[in-house]
Amino acid sequence: MDIIKSIEHEQLKNKIPELKVGNTVRVHVRIKEGNKERIQVFEGIIIKVQGGGVNQTFTVRKISYGVGVEKTFLVHSPLVEKVELVRVGKARRARLFYLRDRVGKAAKTKENIGARIEDREIIIKEDLAEEPAVESAPEEAPAVETETPVVEEVVDTVTEETTEEVKE
Repeated sequence: MDIIKSIEHEQLKNKIPELKVGNTVRVHVRIKEGNKERIQVFEGIIIKVQGGGVNQTFTVRKISYGVGVEKTFLVHSPLVEKVELVRVGKARRARLFYLRDRVGKAAKTKENIGARIEDREIIIKEDLAEEPAVESAPEEAPAVETETPVVEEVVDTVTEETTEEVKE
């Protein structure tokens, strides 16, 4: 059981956005087409948040060309680049499935007036991977010289020469 938890812990993202039902979000998803990769934005209302841990998912609903489209995203998926909060919605339920029957303006949630649009993130695991890497690097002891450095002394020797005075 401990092995499973350790493997799941590796798959978790460090920070995840705070997801609440009723909020309008913009989800940036990585899409691969052949050998090309691009980011596509899916904007809609969160109608459901379920699960926990690695399996936590949220479902976003939008109306595209008059047709309701719902997509379910894994919170910890590497394909989900980021989740931006566009609008804070007011919801009194955990699941907003009644929005499926509604059309137009009725398919929206009321906006929570006065609520700040903040992209709050929940920190799941600390950045412990960076700190031990710095500490675990073998530190080299400062070089200690056992021999004393050789200092060459330059001594100017002055020799006195006897000179004969020249008399003229």
